[in-house]
Amino acid sequence: MNTLAHTPLNLRQFSSSTSFRQYTPFIPCPRPPKQRTIHGSMPVSPHLSNNSSPPKLGNVQPTSASATNNQTSLSPMHFLERAAVIYGDCPSIIYKDITRTWSETRTRCLRLASSITDLGITRGDVVSVVAPNIPAMCELHFAVPMAGAVLNTINTRLDANNISNLLRHGNSNLVFVDSQFASLVWEAITLLPPHLRRPILVLIKDQEYIYSDNSFDHDYETMVQNGDVAFEWVRPRSEWDSITLNYTSGTTAAPKGVVHSHRSAFLQSVNMLFEWSVPQRPVYLWTVPMFHCNGWSFAWGLAAVGGVNVCLRRVDAPSIYQALEEHGVTHMGGAPVVLNMLSNYTGSTLTAPVHVLTGGAPPPAAVLERAESFRFIVSHGYGLTETGGLVVMCTWKKEWDHLPGSERARLKARQGVGSICSAEVDVVDPYTGESLARDGKTIGEVVLRGGTLMWGYLNDEEGTWRCMKENGWFWTGDMGVMHEDGYLEVKDRSKDIIICGGENISSIEVEAVLYSHSAVHEAAVVARPCVYWGETPCAFVSLKKANEKPSEKEIREFCKKRMSLFMVPRLVVFLPELPKTSTGKVQKFLLRDMAKQI
Repeated sequence: MNTLAHTPLNLRQFSSSTSFRQYTPFIPCPRPPKQRTIHGSMPVSPHLSNNSSPPKLGNVQPTSASATNNQTSLSPMHFLERAAVIYGDCPSIIYKDITRTWSETRTRCLRLASSITDLGITRGDVVSVVAPNIPAMCELHFAVPMAGAVLNTINTRLDANNISNLLRHGNSNLVFVDSQFASLVWEAITLLPPHLRRPILVLIKDQEYIYSDNSFDHDYETMVQNGDVAFEWVRPRSEWDSITLNYTSGTTAAPKGVVHSHRSAFLQSVNMLFEWSVPQRPVYLWTVPMFHCNGWSFAWGLAAVGGVNVCLRRVDAPSIYQALEEHGVTHMGGAPVVLNMLSNYTGSTLTAPVHVLTGGAPPPAAVLERAESFRFIVSHGYGLTETGGLVVMCTWKKEWDHLPGSERARLKARQGVGSICSAEVDVVDPYTGESLARDGKTIGEVVLRGGTLMWGYLNDEEGTWRCMKENGWFWTGDMGVMHEDGYLEVKDRSKDIIICGGENISSIEVEAVLYSHSAVHEAAVVARPCVYWGETPCAFVSLKKANEKPSEKEIREFCKKRMSLFMVPRLVVFLPELPKTSTGKVQKFLLRDMAKQI
């Protein structure tokens, strides 16, 4: 039976059919989770437990009837209904020769949701999608929840074995597959245990990738055309109903199944629009994979402001620059690796500024400075799959405008402050949970609390309890410092801190220096075992031009002039390209294994 350890309503969320169905009545007012006791001999920090009682309202008490009648569940599905009224004739999706309006998109989503339910998919069933950033991905973000199901977008860079494991772990009932990945998914299906019923397969056809095998059960466009335009979409019984099952990228461990609710998806969508000051009718280029945190929740949020989804199947510098100019793009997102790729591209400066939101990994200041020289207006944030996207933002202050470019880039490289829907962020001692000094030096674990948090890992009670405390604090596993002005700066993953002779070395700080070298394209620093020092820094770099290769000694001498000697990499390894996840994060666990073998 699928269970989640952390259920905010203490509901019996899952049935013995291992789907996400709920059989509980609607509860108008969300209640806090049942309090768990943390045992220990030392005083317990506020970040570890909460023994306070809820405030009493005195005589100001609504009747149970009025509370029920006045309660409407938060859900991003309402954004689509509103968009069809306000922005009905405005473009919603652009892809190759396809242009659709918000009115057409709503109609297509209703028809598709109708056809999904006709296949026997019921409330809480898991529906998976294996596809790049194409129009179908935009539509399925609405159609699947409108059918009452739970959307599971799968990383397209995974191999067949990993995809098979995710389909089995999530007990997927229905899988939508882009034709580019049809053979891959069929291979994954063959790897499922023989006793499991095969999920229904729907093919999303694309002229660029022809899949002639007639082995799929249904066709995407046929389902859209045959659906009922008058379909009454399945509204959540409670805003705590599950809306997505997202798997983490697995850069430091095995991927975990993160479950988000309609409530957290709604709040994070609004959060991103507000924090990034997104105006009405922006033109948004999809460079962030929609399978990653649902595109940082912009897959829903753009409907709230009538934005244009400019879909892009492949993310490379020529394709991005062409789309920016052709469609008049105003906004886009991307990991620092995308910023680095664009700033190193030989294209010309943009004819009009483009707002870029970056996150997923700490961006080096040198990369930010180069990107802004091309007229990219960069904003920076920090978040995780467990938060539904970026929840800490480096909110810019006007008094910083007059500073030199390098200093502005250094400030912007910090992760920032809590956002309106996830306002609480702190750095604490990993052992006691006590808040650490705001001096920009004392490193501790980053903890977050707010409305956009997940409510648990699927089938992982121990993992959920380990990071989610009973009073709502989420322990991220990231290490950082809090500056005097209240701005957070992430220093490293806890597993990536290098301890050399008792000194803590932030790999991110060393990488920032390496990125400032004119010949370095990418850089990553990991710990290499050392008998004498315990660990020493080992740098892996790729170069902008293969024929302009500096020596290892030159790289080390460059670092010595810019950092303490104990931080200088003892070894520099040149690679054609650093191994990354599909979201642009360097896979340091692979580099650590390589460093051990050297």
